[in-house]
Amino acid sequence: MTNNHITSLNIRSLPVLDQDEALDFYTTHLGFEVRDDIDLGFMRWLTIGVPGQDSSLLLELVGGPQHDESTAAQVRELVTKGALGGLFLLSDDVHATYAALAEAGVEITQEPVQQPYGTDFGIRDPFGNQVRISQPNAASPAEVKDAYENA
Repeated sequence: MTNNHITSLNIRSLPVLDQDEALDFYTTHLGFEVRDDIDLGFMRWLTIGVPGQDSSLLLELVGGPQHDESTAAQVRELVTKGALGGLFLLSDDVHATYAALAEAGVEITQEPVQQPYGTDFGIRDPFGNQVRISQPNAASPAEVKDAYENA
């Protein structure tokens, strides 16, 4: 293996259909904070992140400079189907997080489920992107594998 000197994952992009709506959803409901909101002329560079974490999420408007209109239309359709984009978030109280999001009217795709690795549930953002929110337990990867193999 070659040492390519990569030290961390800095920014991941998530396709969205409306940056203002995405910003409201992720900051209001999931507690993200704005990192950058810069008008570059040809696009808006809008990043958010979990407070206290270094990595950021680019709320990337479908279309922009990277897609022609035909491709953008295909990507928009895939986003709304939930076929693109996906996040895995951690919570220190998954049941409280679930209750708050359900009360706020966020689309729940799966109620909390106990898994060998912990408890998690699913939601969709306003555009269709899938989000899983998990509260891991102390199970090792080997214990999780064994639990699934012996189920």
